[in-house]
Amino acid sequence: MMWDWSFTLEILPVLARAAVITIEATLLGFALAASLGLVLAVLRIAVPWTGTAISVLVELVRSTPLLIQIFFLFFVFPKFGVVLDAFTAGVLAIGVHYAAYCSEVYRAGFENVPRGQWEASIALNLSQWTTFRDIIIPQVIPPIVPALGNYLVALFKETPLLSAIAVLELMQTAKIIGSETFRYTEPITLVGLFFLAMSLVSAAFIRAFERLLIRRTMR
Repeated sequence: MMWDWSFTLEILPVLARAAVITIEATLLGFALAASLGLVLAVLRIAVPWTGTAISVLVELVRSTPLLIQIFFLFFVFPKFGVVLDAFTAGVLAIGVHYAAYCSEVYRAGFENVPRGQWEASIALNLSQWTTFRDIIIPQVIPPIVPALGNYLVALFKETPLLSAIAVLELMQTAKIIGSETFRYTEPITLVGLFFLAMSLVSAAFIRAFERLLIRRTMR
């Protein structure tokens, strides 16, 4: 049979459990990417002498494949005494990789803030921390939410790379099921449907969050 519904229902709970690991890796990786990206962008602006080093780091991370970075953290770091389990290494690699992209999004957002906002903060004798926290960042975030959302969806679709270091996420689980049963049509199709459904849900959440921020800004 081309498609076996009984087999599909049998493997569905297994893939659902694997989907939880995929979602965890996505959310943790994106949280790291969004926060670290913001830190890198702020440092480039607030601490000028770090600008060159951060620019080189960002270009290095963006210009090398994510899979190489995953392998580097998992296989090379132990040579220096840093041993990470597969899930931690994968999440860290994905987070750092996308932090480089997110930092450029934040940087573009900072550059779009009118110069008068910075000058007014200086005139009011506000500290740099207060300026960023209360004046600049609230203006930067709403316009860049769609771009960050795109990276969230892209990061989610990169999680199958974690199967290269034996993280039992969706793709790895589907491959194991296929190798044990010699049926790949059902598990691979279900994985594709899982990714489609979760990508659509993520996109809808991002649009809702963007509308919420816009309403709050208009108030």
